[in-house]
Amino acid sequence: MRSRELDPSASPLDYFGFELRRKREAAGLTLAQLGSIVFCTGSLIGQIETAAKVPQREFAERVDAALGTDGTFSRLVGLVLRSQLPSWFQPYAEMEAKAAYISTYQCQLVYGLLQTEAYARSVLGVEHSDRLDEMVAARLDRQRILQRENPPVLWVVLDEAVLYREIGSREIMRQQLAHLLSMFGQPWMEIQVLPFSAGQHAGMMGSFTLLRFDDNPDLHYSESYDQGHMTANPPVIKERSVGYARLQAAALSPRDSAALIARVMEERYGEQPEPDARAVA
Repeated sequence: MRSRELDPSASPLDYFGFELRRKREAAGLTLAQLGSIVFCTGSLIGQIETAAKVPQREFAERVDAALGTDGTFSRLVGLVLRSQLPSWFQPYAEMEAKAAYISTYQCQLVYGLLQTEAYARSVLGVEHSDRLDEMVAARLDRQRILQRENPPVLWVVLDEAVLYREIGSREIMRQQLAHLLSMFGQPWMEIQVLPFSAGQHAGMMGSFTLLRFDDNPDLHYSESYDQGHMTANPPVIKERSVGYARLQAAALSPRDSAALIARVMEERYGEQPEPDARAVA
């Protein structure tokens, strides 16, 4: 049975599949043979070659090793995963990856770059259950910028409500807050919590992010339900930069923020004692 031919110019996913088939056939390997080498089924190889399945980064790295392709698929998989993000979000993801300084205020959720896989899966599963694996892989791949030799400076202000909004389960939240705590002490990152006691503040209109670059104008980013909005308009940048400075001033210090996160993690999401059967007898 002849598998469908891909147009390699149609999308990064199609190009990946086209090249994978070409390189596999040039190496004289069947689907099953390559699958056994990279620890997956031949069926999965076939699905990726026909763009029916999105490859993961680990898969791309194993294929490069198996076919001796000098990192070709490892480089390409980043484009493939980014293409799985909503089309309106992709321009922001591209700029985020180039930023030298990221400062963000989040009023509902943990910032995407700091989400655990389980937390991201719970968030994205609300409206993307049909493409959940692909969306989660794309979100986690964004986080690779924090692992670079020279990562961007990241300053995150989280509304206290983010800590109390139970996403997924108590255990998922516990793991997420523990992940946040593990980030404290990084020389290029600061996390602050804006407490409920701050009252009205400069982020009342919702979450937003400021991106700064070494060689390009600053950008302001915000989003609505179905679109993102980026602007380099100087008055907007000035107004939101001042607003962000006010949020930083109103937020708890990094040390006090860590203490609050740890307290919420233990008191709200820690181990709960079993109910005493005698008390309800």
